[in-house]
Amino acid sequence: MTRSIKKLLVANRGEIAIRILRAAAELKLCTVSIYTYEDRFSPHRYKADEAYQIGKDDEPLKPYLDIEAIIETAKRHHVDAIHPGYGFLSENVRFAQRCREEGIIFVGRPLKRCSV
Repeated sequence: MTRSIKKLLVANRGEIAIRILRAAAELKLCTVSIYTYEDRFSPHRYKADEAYQIGKDDEPLKPYLDIEAIIETAKRHHVDAIHPGYGFLSENVRFAQRCREEGIIFVGRPLKRCSV
């Protein structure tokens, strides 16, 4: 059974986030953006239907890698799926696993661990 996505959180910033938000809007999805204090005036914050600050005011980039803070934000705001964008968390197996554990759809290619 395939779950439908109604609300998408974009766990990235800048142009990548804007492109994802634009595509999500075309699909009629409700969108959520996360941002740091440093990025509080960035366009990706205003392109989303909802936007939430993560991290402390003196942490400009670290919060974008804080898996638990992102998952907590998604759960608190009833997000169905998270798109990690490019870089940051897009190839982080642990992030994909945490999404799955919390019942949140990870939007991206399946990530597999290599076994030797």
